[in-house]
Amino acid sequence: MECARLRKEFAGPADSAAEPEDDAALPDDFTGETRRAWAELRVKQHFFRRAVLSSYGLTCCMSGTTEPQLLVASHIVPWSEDKTNRLNPCNGLCLSAIHDRAFDRGLIAVTDDYTVVVSETLLSQSSTFVSSVFAPLVGERIRLPERFSPDREFLAWHRARRFVG
Repeated sequence: MECARLRKEFAGPADSAAEPEDDAALPDDFTGETRRAWAELRVKQHFFRRAVLSSYGLTCCMSGTTEPQLLVASHIVPWSEDKTNRLNPCNGLCLSAIHDRAFDRGLIAVTDDYTVVVSETLLSQSSTFVSSVFAPLVGERIRLPERFSPDREFLAWHRARRFVG
């Protein structure tokens, strides 16, 4: 059977360090399950999202994307890092989902004069996607919001602690 052959091919040596609960291990079957879990919810997060997205006119400040389903109210200083500014709209940028991910991972940043910086790690990749989506941002100013401009101290925090240069 094809599944058995693939399982044997990908299983690796018997002395493998894989844990029994390792999600990367090839399962005996491919039936997925769900389980109940307790989760923490961000209280009043809807205020932050609404304030940030509306102040940017529902437009990504880097790409100009206006598709609401792709827009994220991105924290400049992450929620987990600064409790007192979690809901501060000046700690937010309206970004598309891909720009939000790159920002969170420190692959892009914003300078004090609101210019986009793209990491050499990202720019050194020879991919059409990077060339067409991220390279054109280098040196471009973000679209500033009507209200709640990004706080320069938050942007400096992000560059110092997240940006990979």
